[in-house]
Amino acid sequence: MDLNDVTTLYNFADRVVVITGGAGVLGGEMACALVGCGANVVILDRDPALAEPVIRRLPKSAGRAIVVYGDVLKVETLRQAHDVIMSEFGRIDALINTAGGNTPAATTNPDRSFFDVPEEALRAVFDLNLMGTILPCQVFGEQFAQRGEGVILNIASMSAFRPLTRIVAYSAAKGAVSNFTQWLAVHMAREYSPRVRVNAIAPGFLLTTQNRFLLTDAQTGALTSRGEAILAHTPMGRFGCPEDLLGAALWLLSPASEFVTGIVVPIDGGFSAYSGV
Repeated sequence: MDLNDVTTLYNFADRVVVITGGAGVLGGEMACALVGCGANVVILDRDPALAEPVIRRLPKSAGRAIVVYGDVLKVETLRQAHDVIMSEFGRIDALINTAGGNTPAATTNPDRSFFDVPEEALRAVFDLNLMGTILPCQVFGEQFAQRGEGVILNIASMSAFRPLTRIVAYSAAKGAVSNFTQWLAVHMAREYSPRVRVNAIAPGFLLTTQNRFLLTDAQTGALTSRGEAILAHTPMGRFGCPEDLLGAALWLLSPASEFVTGIVVPIDGGFSAYSGV
């Protein structure tokens, strides 16, 4: 194998990739990278207007992107989106499930004990992260099963490996996403085709809009006590950024990983490897 062979593995020309939550931080970063590699990308989001900044960032290349409405918790909207995509491109080659997130109401803090976390907040986080991964796999993954080929990439979390304090619902839901990823990988390979692969990546602590002010002080920008504790247990000594996920994501989506299925790849700066001593 030479450089040309390696380059060919990461040439996504004419491949169609659907990204749920594609207007978000992680989904948008992956959309830009894939278009840059020649893919045709479908930014699937329940608020298509949020995709405008992503569209403006897209590189001018062979690939292109379209924005399609779809709510990962409403199957009928996913089916309608599937029909739109098939009409536009005629096929789907990969699915990336980036839709997910947490809510402050589903976390504990000095003023809210575990016993006071509202049921509706717990259900909302479970639904968004777990059902919001399973339902798109049902709707879009069925085509992979029928064709005997396709790739699914889910987003887990390092909190799935080691539950983090306070974020009770999110940690449990992402743990379920990891388990589901392994289950679906085996199911697809045994029941349909070994060329249908299912994997996940598990981001560590990324400094994003969602958690910036949990990790840094909104006024001064200095680390909070929680931010300091995280960096003290991260051998690489920094928070991650969305771009740090691209290498593993492109590898798992590409033919370079054609013998890889059912894994969850940590991308955490060494956090999971550090015992604290």
